[in-house]
Amino acid sequence: MPQITAHLTIPDHELSFTFSRSSGPGGQHVNKVNSRVTLWFDLHASPSLSGQQKSLLHQRLATRINKEGKLWLVVFASRSQHANREAAVIRFATLLREALSEDKARLDTKIPRSSRQKRLNAKKHRAIIKGQSRGKVQSED
Repeated sequence: MPQITAHLTIPDHELSFTFSRSSGPGGQHVNKVNSRVTLWFDLHASPSLSGQQKSLLHQRLATRINKEGKLWLVVFASRSQHANREAAVIRFATLLREALSEDKARLDTKIPRSSRQKRLNAKKHRAIIKGQSRGKVQSED
């Protein structure tokens, strides 16, 4: 049962898993064993999420949600199906936690007067140097 936030927990029965042959570590072992885990979560049918949470997740995780409204996550980091399944649940919880977190409001900041003055002084200095190098060319008569 993944704990997403202090007030939100997704029951295990809402998650489904499919297993397939994996690439990655394992040598010949991966050709014989279904160790790749795909976690499926039906976002639209979940009674654990509010309508607002569902729309927020659909907006922020659009690339991970298929046309049927199922969120999917693939893990094949380990040779063990059990370890990959646990890793998928952990990644799923982290993914939802980050997607449901509220963005901090950006505070407008003012550029300090000293910084503005330094920038203007550097521009004036550069203009003077360029102006001096653009003088008339003296002939060698």
